[in-house]
Amino acid sequence: MSPLLRTLAYLLLPPLALAANLAELKLRGPSGLPASASHELHPALSSFSIETAFLITYLGNVSAPNRLTLDLLDNLHERTGVPAEIRIGGITADSTYWNGSQTQAAFNFIDDKGVLHNTTIGPAFFKAMSLLPKRTKITMNLNLDDLDYEGALEVARATWTGLGPDRVVAFELGNEPDHYSRPVQTPKSYANIWKTWSRNITQALKLPKPLFQIAATAEDPLWPYDAPGAQDQLGCVSALAAGANEFGTANYCSEHTYQYSVCDPPRQAIATLPNLVNHTRLAMFLDLWQPRIRSVRAQLGPHSYLNGEYSSVSCSGRNNVSNTFGQALWLLDTTLYSASLNISRLYIHQGGPLALQSSTQLNRGGLSFYNLWYPIDNLNGNVTVFPSYSAYLFLTEAIGKSKTLKLANIYPGRQANLSSITTEMGDTSAGQLVAYGFWDTALKQKGPTKLALINMEIYNKTQADAGVKRPRTVFDISAYLPQNAAVGSGREIPPPVVTVKRLQAPGADIKDGGLTTWAGQSFLMGKGKGELVTETFQGGRIPVRASEAVLVFL
Repeated sequence: MSPLLRTLAYLLLPPLALAANLAELKLRGPSGLPASASHELHPALSSFSIETAFLITYLGNVSAPNRLTLDLLDNLHERTGVPAEIRIGGITADSTYWNGSQTQAAFNFIDDKGVLHNTTIGPAFFKAMSLLPKRTKITMNLNLDDLDYEGALEVARATWTGLGPDRVVAFELGNEPDHYSRPVQTPKSYANIWKTWSRNITQALKLPKPLFQIAATAEDPLWPYDAPGAQDQLGCVSALAAGANEFGTANYCSEHTYQYSVCDPPRQAIATLPNLVNHTRLAMFLDLWQPRIRSVRAQLGPHSYLNGEYSSVSCSGRNNVSNTFGQALWLLDTTLYSASLNISRLYIHQGGPLALQSSTQLNRGGLSFYNLWYPIDNLNGNVTVFPSYSAYLFLTEAIGKSKTLKLANIYPGRQANLSSITTEMGDTSAGQLVAYGFWDTALKQKGPTKLALINMEIYNKTQADAGVKRPRTVFDISAYLPQNAAVGSGREIPPPVVTVKRLQAPGADIKDGGLTTWAGQSFLMGKGKGELVTETFQGGRIPVRASEAVLVFL
């Protein structure tokens, strides 16, 4: 969808002020695994894309590691037992080169106007990755835009030598080739180059097959899917149809999603906090990818479709939108809704504003407003952890160490006729209340083991300061409570007790990670600070305030 068409579509949606805020919402069963449930969730569902030029900024190096970054990654690893994956890439991957004699891990050439032109990496670049949690899987994005095969091969060889088969999960050729200026962006021309390079690099380095991730495209799918030109748009499906995987080198397919943008003035106008923190808009946006997800999974396997780079607002986010607790709620809902569509992993992007991304972009210099934390002081702020990071704590704790967990969107649910590719715009809810269930198929328990309940109605700290009472909704989850074996015995049995952890802040507009808590703890310094807080409820009625989310353990 073009920026203008998407702008018009969003403006036609009901205003947020009209969203329903029910005093009580009764979730309806049955409690068994729904037919619409996802595939088994990948433990690294919540992963990261880090701009190549900024990787060392995030990690530090062996002699001076960035302890904040490493602690934050360790927190996630502890909860799932599997590290978040790292995709090293983005727009700077297409201007990254190898120098085997360079002592610096990475050298960024920046001119006197502050414009970053290219990045040169050396052996210390890969040594720095030893700082990551053990067994962290890496996707390496290679330079395609220069059409310099030997240069891409050099970086691939250095990656394979420096990391090896236990760490490299995929290579990616180019970043967002549908935005290239030269004629690479047609499905046929892209497929011809991609299949040749992926085969030749595989043979030259004796790589196992398949080990390449295809597409990495940026544009939203044209809609409807059967509209003229829609299936000729460069993306996963059109590249595969054009023969990109002729030599069997593709193991994954990746496409990027940025729901809003500040790359140009028309899109800047709608990149607002109320538009971002809106489940209906979010679901409409992600539903555009449903036909592609199904097609790729049918061709490459059930876990083959990835969101290889995403965030709330492209061109590095928007101050007072992307760095707020509102983005934390958006990130939580986006990840869970995407997983319900069978997107296997999502890589939230970390980086900084870059020259020539857009001549009219809002941001210049520093680190991006959508980053989950700032590992160093920069033009946009000091070292800090933003509220969005705590959403990843919620998500990793929801998955836990299970390898057999499935997810379903149980409220409002997708209303789409999933057998039809022409009626995919599924979630028609005008409300801001969302519920997801997690079923562990390895257990005998019929019902879900956890529920995620999200109240996305916006409540800002400015409202609290003005004396406006914070609304709340009670979620009645009694239909999903575990069945008590003693029912029918003639004895009065008390309702089961459930445990709850909360993701909360004083309001959606909060930017201070120190005021954002997950289960009572803040993570402003990397490790949890404060007493761990859990609540218990009997009878299945769970209160959730506006701009708050809870994880229920059943």
